[in-house]
Amino acid sequence: MTIGGETCNVIIRLVETPKKIEAACELVNDRYAWRGYGDRHQIPADAHHMTFTAEVDEVVVGTITLAIDSPSGLAIDKDFSTEVGAFRCMPDTKVCELTKFAFSPNVQSKELMAALFHIVFVYGSRAHGGTDLFIEVNPRHVRFYESMLGFQPVGCLKQNESVAAPAQLMWLKVSDIRDQILRCGGTQQNRLRSLYPFFFSPLDEDGIYRRLAVAETELIELFSNEHELAGLAAGRSAAAVPAQLSLAAAALIDRVRGRAPRPRLRHVQG
Repeated sequence: MTIGGETCNVIIRLVETPKKIEAACELVNDRYAWRGYGDRHQIPADAHHMTFTAEVDEVVVGTITLAIDSPSGLAIDKDFSTEVGAFRCMPDTKVCELTKFAFSPNVQSKELMAALFHIVFVYGSRAHGGTDLFIEVNPRHVRFYESMLGFQPVGCLKQNESVAAPAQLMWLKVSDIRDQILRCGGTQQNRLRSLYPFFFSPLDEDGIYRRLAVAETELIELFSNEHELAGLAAGRSAAAVPAQLSLAAAALIDRVRGRAPRPRLRHVQG
């Protein structure tokens, strides 16, 4: 992937190890502190939270956490339980939340940001059946999420005590994401402010999903961790292992398809 005119080794990974969680948390706290939101935030590490990172030359430059609804609820329930509860009451609805999103100001790349969001979308919609996506944002960021991804405000502003700042709940129907991908994914239309032209094309996304489902592990070059990989496989279901192995290659699927030389990728476990 080309960033700032330079070709970089890029990996999108589903994070699992404490070391990578710590790196993602450091980025979150650095960016939150710069905004005045504090620097002691933690990224949840449990079965209902999946943290993804974007790495450039092995440095974490972006991160976001996908939270899947569970009996314990979501972080947004603290301030917006009534609003989210109204969606939970709808038939065939499974709500999810995006949280702890941070991106390095040193990396200005719509392509990389779009790749990160798209991988989260594939994981949340196809692997977990999410139908409605929420995010809680500062009012100054509402316009970004409206224009870049199509989120809509829900309810009124409330005070988020964890960051000591006002917050707006925003909602996006997952089916609307699908429609945008079908309409303009992979077109790379710079004239549009939206991130969707920089999402993968529907064909490329299908390739990503197949890798999530059938373990086309030949796309990932392991260095010297075959024993570690065997241990990972022994401790996971057959479906989970392909998902882990595939996510690292997914952000570079365009290279795999022949539009640029294939980079060397490490195994995906963080």
